[in-house]
Amino acid sequence: MESINDTLRKLGANGGFQERYKAMKEQVLNHSDVKTFLQENEEAITPRMLETGMMKLYEYANQSKECQKCPSLGQCINMMQGYHPKLVINRGAIDIQYDVCPRKIMDDSQKKKEKLIRSLHVPKDILKASFNTLDIGQERAQAVRAAINFVKQYEPGQRQKGLYFFGEFGVGKSYLLGAIANELSQMQVSSMIVYVPELFREMKSSIADNTLNDKIESIKREPVLMLDDIGAETMSSWIRDEVLGPILQFRMLENLPTLFSSNFDFGGLEYHLTYSQRGEEEKMKAMRVMERIRYLADPIHVKGENKRK
Repeated sequence: MESINDTLRKLGANGGFQERYKAMKEQVLNHSDVKTFLQENEEAITPRMLETGMMKLYEYANQSKECQKCPSLGQCINMMQGYHPKLVINRGAIDIQYDVCPRKIMDDSQKKKEKLIRSLHVPKDILKASFNTLDIGQERAQAVRAAINFVKQYEPGQRQKGLYFFGEFGVGKSYLLGAIANELSQMQVSSMIVYVPELFREMKSSIADNTLNDKIESIKREPVLMLDDIGAETMSSWIRDEVLGPILQFRMLENLPTLFSSNFDFGGLEYHLTYSQRGEEEKMKAMRVMERIRYLADPIHVKGENKRK
């Protein structure tokens, strides 16, 4: 096999190669960023360094900087996607250092934020909610203020009472929870939004594969838990006493902020919790659950028109 040096020697003797190399060299040396680099380092760069570093300069000149030539992160033209080059002198030679580009920084930040908001069965539009897009009409002013104050006052490890948003269908209760989750994520605070009816259905199916306890443990220890649409589920004694009750009890004892949304006010939810799907009336057990919810959250009436119509 022919050595690389022999190959380069042959190419150097080729007239066509020499012409192409000369044109490439001229193009590279006329590149504005390359010229700036050479001028800033003219005392350190020798003719030999310049000649041996020509391929590095060529590599640099033909890549995008600050995402200028890239339509998107996925269409990045650089050798290392999401990284742009910077010319440096390294151990007496011209070299390239690759730094994270602005688009990748934004993309990584967004992914990190999304990882902080975990969800179970919650629509995507709720997860993208923001205080900036909230409908702050007079009827919703109290609820919006409460949501903003919750975020402002949040301190990890400190007891903080959550919020219980209740009101008619489609007035934006779930959207408020999503907006709170997004604001918390910008503070690097992890939260979980759970659509309660689907959660309870999943809990029932988890008995068969022995994952029930792990799921309950994960949910009850979440730094900020949001139970969306509580009261919309078909209530059973088992769900109330073995799933919901222990989660709320743990969070009450550990002072972990818990938020809720519901179509019921406290009185309506207590009535819902009192009667199981078999028609059993268990007032004391319902009162115990409600005692925990009252301890964990302040009721906030969300008013307004149905946005789903």
